[in-house]
Amino acid sequence: MKKLLTAFFLVFLVLSAGAVFAQGNGAPVELTQSVQPAPAPAPAETKVDTGDTAWLLTSSALVLLMTPGLALFYGGMVRRKNVLGTVMHSFVAMGIITIQWVLFGYSLSFGPDVGHFIGNLDWIGLKNVGLTPNADYGPTVPHQAYMIFQMMFAIITPALISGAIAERMKFSTYCVFIFLWACLVYDPLAHWVWGTGGWLKNMGALDFAGGLVVHISSGVAALACALVLGKRKGYRVEIMAPHNLTLTILGACLLWFGWFGFNAGSAVASGALATSAFVVTHIATGAGAMSWMVTEWLHRGKPTALGAASGAVAGLVAITPASGFIGPLPSLILGIIAGAVCYGAVNLKSRFGYDDALDVVGVHGVGGSLGALLTGLFASKLINPDGGNGLFFGNPGQLGIQAMSVATAWIYSFVVTLVILKVLDAVMGLRVSEEDESTGLDLSQHGEVGYTFEA
Repeated sequence: MKKLLTAFFLVFLVLSAGAVFAQGNGAPVELTQSVQPAPAPAPAETKVDTGDTAWLLTSSALVLLMTPGLALFYGGMVRRKNVLGTVMHSFVAMGIITIQWVLFGYSLSFGPDVGHFIGNLDWIGLKNVGLTPNADYGPTVPHQAYMIFQMMFAIITPALISGAIAERMKFSTYCVFIFLWACLVYDPLAHWVWGTGGWLKNMGALDFAGGLVVHISSGVAALACALVLGKRKGYRVEIMAPHNLTLTILGACLLWFGWFGFNAGSAVASGALATSAFVVTHIATGAGAMSWMVTEWLHRGKPTALGAASGAVAGLVAITPASGFIGPLPSLILGIIAGAVCYGAVNLKSRFGYDDALDVVGVHGVGGSLGALLTGLFASKLINPDGGNGLFFGNPGQLGIQAMSVATAWIYSFVVTLVILKVLDAVMGLRVSEEDESTGLDLSQHGEVGYTFEA
């Protein structure tokens, strides 16, 4: 069976690659065989388009749904005594980050530029963020529609980090941590990559929907958290198997569903670019799920439900930065690569000795980095005239820009997260006591339990 699966997998990879480079001379003509060149963009208008607005508001709701989906995905992966505490990590982010975003987070991320590093406070409390379009952030949608869409990104990003600190971090410290992290890590990175005047944006870095801003930043922060907090009590001694994989699969499905808003909504219009992003998001996700499952099947002898779900998320993560710049066949290849690579990355954590409880580093840190780099290979102006061509379309410099942006996000997020953690450890303490950890976070931190079983 293993030999058969191996042969099938290799043939599948060869055929996929062959379809891309079928012209014989290596020219990647087939990358966009089903996509017609987009017309040159018209001059920016500042008039509300109801169709674009409806799509952006729908996408905002889809992205918000991803955070409860993440809560279920993570909640099913922990032990039963910690399910409620884990779900609360995601739920509370929806409140804390909403307040932060309204007060000054949006202004820091997207406000008028200060030194190409951060936005100023002209939009504090959403002052000057009204119901008319802003030409820089969606000329056909109300400014508040763009603001609320970006708020949903800001909410889920710190919630992603919680997978690395599951089952051992104080809830009070976690609440302060995600607030500070949003201010000091997420907001500056968002401005660098997406804000008008941001230095990475000016350099030409391509990140359509958050490979750098969301996934690398959270994945690297998760690594810092895992290293500073240390391992869970009984790690690699006690059995710490997921208590409810049904919840995890349901959470993965909700993430898959919501991710269409995440990526296709980033077009900020209901047109051809949104359609392309929607299509490639689905293709990469399906490919990622199958790639992880087959790789695990070959490696361990059995395909697992957790593996398939994790592979789907790996595909979603990897396609995120590329979704507005590549076509269907490249997205298929990207998903296949992401599933296999992220599976390998997750399995390396035991070798390196850190306790990333729910595989945030291997899936989001590695998957986001991989997606950003592959964008530098497959990006095409035939998909998005406002983007850039990648290496396979005659622009090797784009790969260098992508690599530099990935390195920047890694270094910045890791260093600043480390400082935040050290300060909070000195002031509040990071970990619950050993007794509370043994009892479980549901009871020790919230005085409740996730499940009540009665005869």
